[in-house]
Amino acid sequence: MYNPQLDTFLCVADAGSFNKAAERLYISPPAVIKQINLLEESLGLQLFVRTHRGLQLTPAGQSLYQDARYIIQYCNDSITRARNAMQESEKVIRIGTSPMTPAQFLVDLWPRVQQYRPDLKFQLVPFDNTPQNAREILSNLGQNIDVVAGIFDDTMLELRHCAGLELSREPICCAVSTYHPLAQKDSLTVQDLYGEKLMLIRRGWSHYVDLLRDDIWKNHPQIQIVDFDFYDTGVFNDCENRGCVLMAVESWHYVHPLLKILPVDWGYTIPFGLLHAPEPAPLVAAFLETVQKAAPRA
Repeated sequence: MYNPQLDTFLCVADAGSFNKAAERLYISPPAVIKQINLLEESLGLQLFVRTHRGLQLTPAGQSLYQDARYIIQYCNDSITRARNAMQESEKVIRIGTSPMTPAQFLVDLWPRVQQYRPDLKFQLVPFDNTPQNAREILSNLGQNIDVVAGIFDDTMLELRHCAGLELSREPICCAVSTYHPLAQKDSLTVQDLYGEKLMLIRRGWSHYVDLLRDDIWKNHPQIQIVDFDFYDTGVFNDCENRGCVLMAVESWHYVHPLLKILPVDWGYTIPFGLLHAPEPAPLVAAFLETVQKAAPRA
């Protein structure tokens, strides 16, 4: 709805150079320069002054910079409003899906949902599981994505400014490389992990993980805990490449083809359910109520 060269313009203005902007946009510097030249040509304006210190905005560039963010946000908001209007009229639930938040649970549940609400449809919306995306998507549920299925607790909900409908308690498992000696087992004891490096997400992310962490620290010092900040594909790669053990849940068994997820006898679980906006739209609220009826009882 707006000239995408405005995004490049804002990035160049913030970065102060074509090279730095190119790094942030993951394109080449000549491609950035070409987009700025085309924008200046189409507008009939000089937006930047090239100096030995870098790029500086001209008065015209400063004026456009102030308005461009508003233009982009207004266009994005208008698209969101249009999609919401379509969603309400067509009764479409938009389900976010990523490797760490797979939608398979809802896909499998959908025939039961339709028994209660045959008028509902769903749309899968894939997204990359990055820290920035997690913050943006979960803090703005209801705009482009209505619900995301995954593990959570009150700590995580507070951090992400969203709400959660708990549907079950998932056993906390461990993932190991298929080449790891532990992969020969069908299940693990806590003692099987002695001498291993156990990758746990940092303290403060989940109360349930912190309970497990404290238990290991106090009662099983033979297990070395390795902290990490965020679940993404890179963490699963590290687990496989370094021969570590990674805390996981069963629904992640498709994330990495060379990892095997095994149950552990330590008895720890974590809530699983649907993340949604604190005040969901009427259609989404009705869907959540339907899921509660349709979901198998734990």
